[in-house]
Amino acid sequence: MPSTLRLIDLDSRSFAQRLRSNPLVILPVGALEAHGPHLPLGSDQIQAEATALELAVRLEALVAPTLPYGCAPGARKFPGTVSLANAQLTTHAEGVLEELARSGVRRLLVLSGHAERGHMAALREAADLAMRAFPSTRIVVLSDYDFVYELRGKESPATDGHAGLLETSRVMALAPQTVGPYRPKGENRRSPFLPGTPTDEEWPESVIGDPGPATAELGRRVQDHVLRRIEETVNALLPA
Repeated sequence: MPSTLRLIDLDSRSFAQRLRSNPLVILPVGALEAHGPHLPLGSDQIQAEATALELAVRLEALVAPTLPYGCAPGARKFPGTVSLANAQLTTHAEGVLEELARSGVRRLLVLSGHAERGHMAALREAADLAMRAFPSTRIVVLSDYDFVYELRGKESPATDGHAGLLETSRVMALAPQTVGPYRPKGENRRSPFLPGTPTDEEWPESVIGDPGPATAELGRRVQDHVLRRIEETVNALLPA
């Protein structure tokens, strides 16, 4: 993987030189959140970063340092979850996006490995504010799980979700050393119309679905689908 895909590996003058070609800059966003006993707390970050680097090769893009924390109120009761308030994430993401725009970046993709509704709303608000401040900069905000979940009912049961078959398979393909052997089934029975954190009875384990049959082969198919769909989206919405 060429080191020059990452902003942190470029010196200031090299970055200025790269800006002359109007490159896409990808901002990965993660979350520190429980994913059952079999996946790491940083699963969302792992997936977002791996996807960003693979996309950078395909699209001749640059990858900015990851925003590692997000809004994960549903999983706050599980040890290790760090959940920001929506406003905190919006403020932080807005600041980063505006500074990138001030530096001369004109095409930005905010790529979140975490897809919780409030989390995504916070990122979209940040992007909207940044584009108002810098009208010449275009920003697209999406989660890779917008496309992973297109495979529900095809590669997995329609009810598959958080730390379930698709996500476990994907992490097995991207970071197999982080996946544990004990993979319990799970179900979140809390109504989506109720705010707040589910009770122990509503969601006893931070898993939705059955990760038991997960395989790296399935994970690679999922990742290939995600990369293709994001590439299509970027080409349509952020043309050079």
